[in-house]
This record gives sequence, C-alpha cells and structure tokens, in this order.
Amino acid sequence: MYAFLIAFTRLLNGLFGGAVTALLLKLGIHPAHPHAPIKPVHALEIFVALVLLLFFVLVRLTLSVERPGSIQHLAEMIHEFVDGQAEAIFGGHHGYEAHLPFVTTILLFVLLCNCLGLLPHILTPTSDPVVPLGIAILTFLYYNLHGVLKQGPVGYLKHFMGPMWWLAPLMFPIEIISHLARIMSLTVRLYANMFASDLLTLVFFSLVPFAIPIIFLGLHFGVALIQAYVFMLLAMIYLAEATAQEH
Repeated sequence: MYAFLIAFTRLLNGLFGGAVTALLLKLGIHPAHPHAPIKPVHALEIFVALVLLLFFVLVRLTLSVERPGSIQHLAEMIHEFVDGQAEAIFGGHHGYEAHLPFVTTILLFVLLCNCLGLLPHILTPTSDPVVPLGIAILTFLYYNLHGVLKQGPVGYLKHFMGPMWWLAPLMFPIEIISHLARIMSLTVRLYANMFASDLLTLVFFSLVPFAIPIIFLGLHFGVALIQAYVFMLLAMIYLAEATAQEH
C-alpha cells in the first residue's frame, strides 16, 4: 500500500502539480515543494473520495428490487442507520431527508480516512490537522448556508440574537464566536484522537512487534468508528439547529 501511495502521489503531482502550485501562488501561499505540492495525505483523501464514488456508482448500477446484491444490502444498512440517527435528532420533522447524502458522505469519508491508519506504513489522513480542518469548514459552510436558505437571512440572524431583544447586543457576538469555534472543536477533536491513536500504535509496534500491538490496532479501529460517528452526529445537530423554525 505504501508503494501504491507514493506512485499515486507522483501521478497526481505529474497531472495536477503545476495547476495546484499556480493556484496556491495566486492565493499568496508558497508551497515548500513547488514541483510536488500534493502531499501523500492529500493523495489519500483523493483516493478515499474515488473509492466512495466507485461505491456509489456500483450501488446505482446494481440497484434491484427483486434481487438486491451484497453491495446494495450494505448501502441500505448504512442508509437506515443514518436515517434513524437523523430522525431522532431532527425530531421527526420532514425535510431532513435532503441532508442525508451530505451526512452519509461525511460519515463514510471520515471512517475510511480513519481506518487507513490500520495499514502498514500508512499514517491516518485525519491525524494531519489539514484534513479535519477541511471537513470542518465544509460542514460549517453547509449548515449555515442551509440555515439561510431555510429561514432567510433575517430569520436566520434572529437565532444569534437571543430570546429577548435587549439581550441582542450581548448575545450576538457570543453566538458568532461560538459558531466559529465549532470549526476548531470539530478539527481538534478528530485530529487529536486520531493522532494519539496513531502515536500509541506506532510506539507499541516499535517496542513489541508481535501479538500485543494487535490489541492497539483493534483500539484504533474502535476510535475510528467512534470519531466518524461523532463527527456525523455533530453535523446533524448543527444542521437541526440551523434549520429549526420557531413556532
């Protein structure tokens, strides 16, 4: 897998390295390696995205009511799980179904990235703070955008004003800071847990190369599952808060 990762990273840099470097320079960012701006961690993200895209395409092509295959059964299990969690968080209100593709993709993307650390010589992509930060910013933009679309700009801003108008000057900056802090909390929670899990596994593999480290691989898998679930759950909670309408 490590050899494939190096080859895949070189391929991406050969195809898109020049364009990526040009874009970064226009943004005022100077990459450390202009001829190879795409790092292995970025290549792993792209690889996971391609795997998910292939999975969804296969599900669509093999979709059958009469004779569902194993891939369709897996997709249905994932959908039922995410739908059940969303229904509980949104309180059974209609309209949450439109967000299921986003939160399902978040769950699967984070889970696969987390689990890549189980492979030999591969660091978990989410143990690099850039990866959780990117997902956190996307989640932040998504739920705020849908909050504005659902309630309108004025109606959405009322969420930041507090329950009483005379508290608005105090509540508004507090709420804005609180929402911006969600980016940091989502990033740090995922990054810190996966970095610690990677470090712990690496230490025990270097001390005792057989038997005992297998336990820590199991723990790493457990942490990967929990962190993917927590990230999806928080995305749902933020969406529910942003799109909720007072009656």
